[in-house]
Amino acid sequence: MTRAWRIATVTDAARARIAVARLAAACGVPTVARTRLATALSGQLRQCLTKGGTWLLTVEGTGGADGGPGELHVVVVPAPDGAAGERAPWTTGVLCPEPGRLSEPCPVPEEAAALSEGLLGADEDTSVVLEELTEQERLVAFHREELHQTNQGVLALHAELDAAGRAQREAFAAERRARTEAENARRRLTFLADASAALTASLNHDEILRRLPELLVPRYADGVDVWLFDHEDGRSLPSAHPGAAVQAARTGRPQYAADHPGNLPGVEDRPPSALAPDRPLLCVPLLTPRRAPVGVLTLSPQGERWDPDDAVMLIELARRAGIALDNARRFEHNRDIAETLQRALLTELPSAPGVGLAARYLPATHGLNIGGDWYDAFRQRDGSLVTVIGDVTGHGLHAAVMMSQLRTALRAYAVDGDSPGRLLTRLHGYLRQLQPDLFATAVIARFHPDDRTLTWAAAGHPPPVLRLPDGEVRTLDAKPGAMLGIPLSQDIPDHTERLAPGSTLALYTDGLVERRSRGIDPGIERLGAALASFGRAELDTDLEDAADRVLQPLLSDSERDDDVCLLLCHLRG
Repeated sequence: MTRAWRIATVTDAARARIAVARLAAACGVPTVARTRLATALSGQLRQCLTKGGTWLLTVEGTGGADGGPGELHVVVVPAPDGAAGERAPWTTGVLCPEPGRLSEPCPVPEEAAALSEGLLGADEDTSVVLEELTEQERLVAFHREELHQTNQGVLALHAELDAAGRAQREAFAAERRARTEAENARRRLTFLADASAALTASLNHDEILRRLPELLVPRYADGVDVWLFDHEDGRSLPSAHPGAAVQAARTGRPQYAADHPGNLPGVEDRPPSALAPDRPLLCVPLLTPRRAPVGVLTLSPQGERWDPDDAVMLIELARRAGIALDNARRFEHNRDIAETLQRALLTELPSAPGVGLAARYLPATHGLNIGGDWYDAFRQRDGSLVTVIGDVTGHGLHAAVMMSQLRTALRAYAVDGDSPGRLLTRLHGYLRQLQPDLFATAVIARFHPDDRTLTWAAAGHPPPVLRLPDGEVRTLDAKPGAMLGIPLSQDIPDHTERLAPGSTLALYTDGLVERRSRGIDPGIERLGAALASFGRAELDTDLEDAADRVLQPLLSDSERDDDVCLLLCHLRG
């Protein structure tokens, strides 16, 4: 249904506005929506009155589908006969819960009192709207405060998260620093252990001096100098040493010479050295276990300063290097004494009719493996020649002394004219009484000038090797006795071998033929091959040269970490 009003005056506009408001109320339009409709319509009507002429206001209701809510349309257009001119229509609409009510009568009285009542009704709608606006403002204020509190909480949370992030970053940084420090400490300890092992593995002080710079440069130092106080290896020494090195030698304390404080633990600061004014120097005494300095290690850093932890590690390495140098010198001193004693106790070979003798003794070149190997040759009262070669277990001075005692005892027993087996048996009993924890091996061979029979006996020793005149080589490996000195009673048997003129017997110690990687049997075969390579005339004319030529191929591939003894006995034609 459609309602219409003609509007030409203010009173017409007021009545029409009141009518539309009442229609909207009757159709169930909410107060706020009704007030918005009335306010918009009032503004439009005011414009129409200002423009003049007659206007037509129509209200039309449209029903919703299935009886649901509809819509209330309000249109203002110029009246066809109202002289308002051609104007564009103004239209608006509002949801209408009950559009059917539009057909119900809704008169607008003509009296002024009715207009006033309509205006008061509009004010009531406005009051309701204002109350709702007030409530909305209160809700907005509440939500604004709630939003403010939320924002404050968010800001506080952000601050906490930022603080937690900073703390986490600081923790990660501290962890990285700790991990780096731990890795550096592990690296220093590993280097110290490896360097110490490299220094203490050698008992040659020249090799230790050579290894020190190789270990330190360029990893921990730019330059290294070692000053030994009692240098006796013939190398030239610098004419002057830095003052810090001299002070370290005098006090036994590390010194740091530079134009700035070193602040190194346990190190005394000194002015820069006149010998190297632009280079910091760390001078560390090389101390023995008795705290006596044997020298000074002077180092220059790769950069401008030393890392304190590196300096502590270098001082400890210098201490271990001092101990290694002291051990090497003591070892070399004892080694020289043992070698001197060993050579002094070796026999000058006798001359014997029909038998040529040649002997060689070579001390070990590595380790304290000198002492214990010996050879001997002497004549008995019946004219026979006794040749001996032996090896005492152990090395050094003690082994050399025990070797001399066994040599002396054997010569004393040989005065009675006993056979080689009997001599070894008696020597076995002597050693068991003299040194229960010491053992020895030996071979005794006896030649008689009136008989071409060789008598020999062995006790735990490598077997003799016999070269026949035709160049054939045999190993005399008949059953030997056990080692001398073992806790076992034994009678060592004699063995005999018929010899032809031109035969050569080789007695030797294990240092000549034994190699750790290959055992002893290949070495014995090589010795036999070396003997077989000679012609008979060569052995007859120059047995000394033959002894050297036997040693050369057997020792060319050896580091000679044990003594070597060789005794050649050649039966002349």
